[in-house]
Amino acid sequence: MSSLSKLVMLSALICSFIFTSCKDDSTKVDISQSAKTDTAISSEFALPTWAKAANIYEVNIRQYTPEGTFNAFASHLPRLKRMGVDILWLMPIFPISEEKRKGGLGSYYAVSDFRNVNPEFGSMQDMESLITAAHNLDMKIILDWVPNHTGWDHVWLKDHKEYYTQDKDGNVIDPIDPGTGESWGWTDVADLNYDNKEMRAEMINDMLMWVSDKKIDGFRFDVAHNVPDDFWKEAKTKILEADKNQFLLAEAEIAEQMNNELFHMAYGWEFHHIINDIAKGEKDAHAIDGWIAKNDEEYKKGIKMHFTSNHDENSWAGTVFERMKDSHKAFAVLVSTFDGMPLIYGGQEEPLDRRLAFFEKDDIGFKNYKYADFYTKLNQLKHKNEALWNGPHGGKLVKITDHKNIYAFTRSKNGNEVVVMINLSADNQSFQLSRSINQMTELFTGNKPTIKEGATIDMKPWEYRVYSK
Repeated sequence: MSSLSKLVMLSALICSFIFTSCKDDSTKVDISQSAKTDTAISSEFALPTWAKAANIYEVNIRQYTPEGTFNAFASHLPRLKRMGVDILWLMPIFPISEEKRKGGLGSYYAVSDFRNVNPEFGSMQDMESLITAAHNLDMKIILDWVPNHTGWDHVWLKDHKEYYTQDKDGNVIDPIDPGTGESWGWTDVADLNYDNKEMRAEMINDMLMWVSDKKIDGFRFDVAHNVPDDFWKEAKTKILEADKNQFLLAEAEIAEQMNNELFHMAYGWEFHHIINDIAKGEKDAHAIDGWIAKNDEEYKKGIKMHFTSNHDENSWAGTVFERMKDSHKAFAVLVSTFDGMPLIYGGQEEPLDRRLAFFEKDDIGFKNYKYADFYTKLNQLKHKNEALWNGPHGGKLVKITDHKNIYAFTRSKNGNEVVVMINLSADNQSFQLSRSINQMTELFTGNKPTIKEGATIDMKPWEYRVYSK
């Protein structure tokens, strides 16, 4: 029996222990409590029931452990389960093209075969065992899928040049920025031709192999904004026919795609840029109000994924410490309690305080898990408190003060409520509370204060408080 097969059995036992021995099972969602809510929500195209209170955690297999393998990552599953992680987004796990590759190991997004796994990460059996181990812990796995392009030695390119975009001389080209007509600079990949129906069919068939045969739980679609919407409509239909509980995330922020129900969740890029600007003192809390008004007007369907970091931000824009400095935990609280699904980038709980190399081996170096308890509290609160659930399953955000530096709001649903107060500035701030707080537990201290309406609240720089009942 392989080490990972043993881990699969061990994870099932651990899961059983977690769910039978803990008096306060704060990571398990009681679906029965919201049955009435679910029946009122359209089932034609909606979040899978399992995702209604979920968070998402991004995993870079290469950099996650010194070994950089599926087996080595699998040893972290029980820890991540205890941290309250629900969805594991695996960055591309496919073989990486050698031709025109960047750096020593190449980009995960230069795929040479969608039906196989990167041998540096392990075997297909190892990958299947990882999926089983995650499922035994009631965690979901979604694959990072790369539909816009492939590597230059992808299995299609040898016999099906027509699958690829070509210049006037018949040469396959790398992807073009439709806004400028110039190359994106992604010279290690070849652009796919979506005018070719056979390529589209092959792409969907490769996706369906992972859904039907390997039992993954969904996809994060890379560069979804640069692939035709009629393809997404066809792909979505066939994926959901194979498994109606699939979860679809677009690396895009296009209202039309969401309103046409092509994906369940889109990136909250604009919101992310706003909170970066607030962290730098270039904007204030009122910028969030502007974002909400715009988002509510443009987006009628779907939810947003909110984050303080991800693989692109970390490698190219900088760590949360570079971009947000002392405010990084305040904004983590905001994205975890805001309307949308929160993302944790693998390593933030350590914390990851440097930029990871993208094309080389660069181990995160887990050792301290300094912020694991912080993220555990936020994840468990989202599970327990229906007001924080995703999309129509959760409560509407209502502000309780109009202050340029304090962002304070409440969300409530079916008797559940949270009150969040965050000082989004590097200075001491005060504001008057427009409602009372009574018999609500503060998440990080466990205190249950009684605060009367009209009381003055003093907050230190980047201080946050989260009250719930």
